[in-house]
Amino acid sequence: MKEMGVALQLYSVRDAAEKDFYGTLGQVKTMGYDYVEFTADFYGHTAAEVRKELNRLSLEAVSCHIPLDNLVADLDGNLKALATLGCRYVAVPWLDEPRRPGTPGYAGVVEAIKRIGKGCHDAGMTLLYHNHDFDFVKLGGEYALDVLYSSVPAKYLQTEIDTCWAKVAGVDPDAYIRKYAKRSPIVHLKDYVLSGTLKPGRMYSLIGADGKDDSSVDDAGSFDFRPLGLGMQDIPAILAASRDAGTLYVVVEQDRSSDRPSLEAARLSREYLRSLGL
Repeated sequence: MKEMGVALQLYSVRDAAEKDFYGTLGQVKTMGYDYVEFTADFYGHTAAEVRKELNRLSLEAVSCHIPLDNLVADLDGNLKALATLGCRYVAVPWLDEPRRPGTPGYAGVVEAIKRIGKGCHDAGMTLLYHNHDFDFVKLGGEYALDVLYSSVPAKYLQTEIDTCWAKVAGVDPDAYIRKYAKRSPIVHLKDYVLSGTLKPGRMYSLIGADGKDDSSVDDAGSFDFRPLGLGMQDIPAILAASRDAGTLYVVVEQDRSSDRPSLEAARLSREYLRSLGL
């Protein structure tokens, strides 16, 4: 069986990319990443320009995170740009609070994903859903994420299991990856440290994911991301589960790096994976 490819989610090094996008891509390649995962941001370049640079560096774009609203508004335009990049996969990365599982807006999300997934399939691409911990609330006795995957045919929606947020939600990430064997083409590798107890939603405010950074607020716990191998995750077990599940690519993602430059964190994660034979 072919070994899994290793990609970097470029959101992890967005501070460097904002200053020198092409230079950052070159450093990512030098670290040993052969694949990258984009957000919808090409830092002022067209998809065609970025593809030319990727080809020069011998980097491949495997997937891209695009907000749900963007896909609803212009699915064809987004898919054409991703086809130009060479992406095979497009992922819904995040849901804002009014549309998360358990809210009145969630039913509309599921229906939108069905339509988008069919459109991706018809265009020769595959839609993924990138989970967070809020996707593991129970709906009728089942995790919302399981309800989503049972509601949308596998040919229209595959998984992009974020192993950090699964673990934070109290779910064993390797067992969950195995649960979706043959439906998990891409797995997100993310390590973290967590101590004590945080109020609901505080993890996102601590990392600024809700638009503000509340790190100065007193709380009973702490949470932060780390390079792979420097946190709480059992990365070897996650890799073994990914191989068993038929995963094609693992994606290194670190939402922020608070104790070292983001490029250094990305390098440490790649070196750790190399030490594991990947």
